[in-house]
Amino acid sequence: MIEITGKHLINGQWVNSTAATFTSANPSTDDVNPWTFFDASADDADSAVASAHDAFRQLRRKSAAQRAALLNAIATEIENLGEQLVHAAMSETALPQMRIEGERGRTCGQLRAFANNLLNPISPVFIDHAQPERQPLPKGDSRLTNMPLGPVVVFGASNFPLAFSTAGGDTASALAAGCSVIVKGHPAHPATTELVSHAIKRAIDICDMPTGVFNMVQSTTPQVAQQLVQHPQVKAVGFTGSQKVGDILNKLTQERPIAIPFFGELGSTNPQFILPQKLASDAQSLANNQVASMLMGHGQFCTSPGLVVVQNSDGLEGYLATLANAISEAPAGTMLTKGIAQTYNRQVDLLLSNPSLTHIASGAASNGGCQSSANAFSVSASDFIAQPTLQEEVFGPCALVVICDNDEQMGEFALSLTGQLTASVFGSDDELLDYIDLVDDIAQSVGRLMFNQLPTGVEVCHSMQHGGPYPASTAPQTTSVGSQAINRFTRPICLQNMPIALQPAEIKDGATHPQVIV
Repeated sequence: MIEITGKHLINGQWVNSTAATFTSANPSTDDVNPWTFFDASADDADSAVASAHDAFRQLRRKSAAQRAALLNAIATEIENLGEQLVHAAMSETALPQMRIEGERGRTCGQLRAFANNLLNPISPVFIDHAQPERQPLPKGDSRLTNMPLGPVVVFGASNFPLAFSTAGGDTASALAAGCSVIVKGHPAHPATTELVSHAIKRAIDICDMPTGVFNMVQSTTPQVAQQLVQHPQVKAVGFTGSQKVGDILNKLTQERPIAIPFFGELGSTNPQFILPQKLASDAQSLANNQVASMLMGHGQFCTSPGLVVVQNSDGLEGYLATLANAISEAPAGTMLTKGIAQTYNRQVDLLLSNPSLTHIASGAASNGGCQSSANAFSVSASDFIAQPTLQEEVFGPCALVVICDNDEQMGEFALSLTGQLTASVFGSDDELLDYIDLVDDIAQSVGRLMFNQLPTGVEVCHSMQHGGPYPASTAPQTTSVGSQAINRFTRPICLQNMPIALQPAEIKDGATHPQVIV
């Protein structure tokens, strides 16, 4: 068993410099967990960045094989934490054991996936060989590759204590790119954060990597977060969280003397477009599947389907009746934190007080604390379009059914959408062909477009795009999931007439790395 100290990991040492402390709570009981954690000071934050800065100067020269070994070792050491990690995460999130174990598997899987991508790269370097005899001017040798940006600050996410937190996708892709990392742990699950940090420290020691390759600070104050993103030695930020906090931090990164990239995933309502023929033929199964998807994780996934777009046509009455029945049978569920539950309940109250909306159904009543009930509402497309606040994400088990009068209004709705991580279109092949203009319009607002499939869940693979136009994310050209996530933390560099002895291995003639030679 690892002793949870409540301290910060800075340059390979467990330290703290303040007396200010905080605790985490068990959302299912609202009881305080048996651990105490130190709030980071400004000096702690500075030390963590300085450590990452010094380590980056060494890490950037490590080979792809050495970085792959580190990622594989981290995955192994996380697995070696065993039941202690699972029980700590369950106590801090109220997520069930199967969910935590599955998320641990995903976390280790994506670490190993990045390791495999380093050993078996798929992205080519481009080589233009010299042409010294070219007239009227000779052509020099130039080679295009990528280099790591530098120290990266990663913010842990509330809803994924493992896969999007300490050793999650942002940390894994940054380390794979050759960047050092400073994790700012999420205050809702600090014990989980510390345990995973222990595993990363062991992996660093095993692989003989610089101790400052990974640093972790715990904090409940916005000042530490602001200090980290504004530190001149930090070169990029990875964030998964609310639009409100993400917008504040992104603004700070852009107000620096030298702005840095802020890769923020800020949320999505993930609209589901059901075409008329599909609605008429499959109303009941579509409604039941909608509720099953929105209740996964009690609606606390970034891909939870919060909008359903239909026409006032055959099947609608049956769809709404089935939806109401399924929602009314949904049990109350525990949210990740009391703050998340309070925000959700406040948003539902606002929807209930909106005269433009019809309340379809509520699930079982909650007992207060961190619990909440499922809800569904309906609204006309014209009222939805006239009220931009209805586009805001309700983080929890809530759905809004938008009813359009005809094809034209459904198209108008699609054009009114703000940026989304995902959208789905349900229809037969022939029907989808008839609505190709609508499909194209929907695609303008999303990062991932699905057909006859609900959005809950994200596959870690080469082709995944987990990002979308703002406010879904702050950098729609990038993804936070999948092998291409590494590109966020690198930048292209052209090396011209570089002596062979100095050339990185991947750009040397005959390297095993994929090459495009001109």
